[in-house]
Amino acid sequence: MSKVTNTIIAGTGSYIPGNIVSGDRFLESTFFENGNRIDRENAEIISKFSEITEIVERRYACPDQLNNHIGAKAAAKAIEDALIDKETLDYIIFCHNFGDIPTGSNRTDVLPSLAAKVKQQLGIINPDCVAYDIIFGCPGWVQGAIQADYYIKSGDAKRVMVIGAETLSRIIDPHDRDSMIFSDGAGAVIFEAEEAAEKRGILAHKTETHAVNYGNLLTMGKGSNPDENNGNFYLKMNGRKLYEFAVIQVPQVIKKAIDKADLSVDDINIVFVHQANGKMDTAIMKRLFKLYGKDTVPENLVPMTISWLGNSSVATVPTLLDLVLKGEVQGYNVKPGDVAVFASVGAGMHINAFIYRF
Repeated sequence: MSKVTNTIIAGTGSYIPGNIVSGDRFLESTFFENGNRIDRENAEIISKFSEITEIVERRYACPDQLNNHIGAKAAAKAIEDALIDKETLDYIIFCHNFGDIPTGSNRTDVLPSLAAKVKQQLGIINPDCVAYDIIFGCPGWVQGAIQADYYIKSGDAKRVMVIGAETLSRIIDPHDRDSMIFSDGAGAVIFEAEEAAEKRGILAHKTETHAVNYGNLLTMGKGSNPDENNGNFYLKMNGRKLYEFAVIQVPQVIKKAIDKADLSVDDINIVFVHQANGKMDTAIMKRLFKLYGKDTVPENLVPMTISWLGNSSVATVPTLLDLVLKGEVQGYNVKPGDVAVFASVGAGMHINAFIYRF
């Protein structure tokens, strides 16, 4: 019997900063909109924000930690979990958007690449372990996994580690309500080649970029406070338009990936979706099932960490995966044969998804 090359998950790791930031942290903030101070009590603003996003608290990295540091922590855990020799890694792909941002600064550092910094921290000597970064918005880690699949299926690599990490707390505008969405964190996954008689692991994937009409939904821009003139640029988004875009477009990309794998939505046992906004993710799943003519989404299909971890961009999906595999998300687990969807959406606007059989 002929064998196929599968791309399977060999190990996972995550780093969740211990600095818990509740909504109360923003009670003393001054929020602006369209150059004018928002004329509402902060307690009301925070309450409404939590109602819309389902975010109650988020995590921020410690002052002495850079993005590459927390990425390396997740990477080390993934290597330990996979029970491999770190020198056997063929690639380290670090997915992020803002590089290293020191505490108290608004300037980014991406020289050398964060992947190279992680390789240095891990003490990997093998020069054939190639380390590079991906900047692809929030879908960066999913795209890194897709690249790992290409490397492995082509025969170019046997083991690829994909890291997603971000310290968004250092690039957000303190005078913008949307800043309460974002957080810090890191996740890492090691993908490995497997020769087997049956196909499993990554079965299919799909990526789209909608730049012409939607590229300005997430950008860098000046602070909301009209009196600020320090030259800083901050992460800015058109929340309403982004929500509408995601709810319409993401389900279609997920369906294309499921169809490409010759499966149906009924075959899906769990969905690891980017933790951007709780209500948005719920709406995405409802519309996905509508595309298959179904009115309800099965219970315990979509694990969520948004309420206590916030949106850590590229880190949300690998962190969620690690927590589920380690039994740390109540009511969720995976078993051999289960089929998962991994999906994300973000700046670009990029959308991607891959289908995985455990």
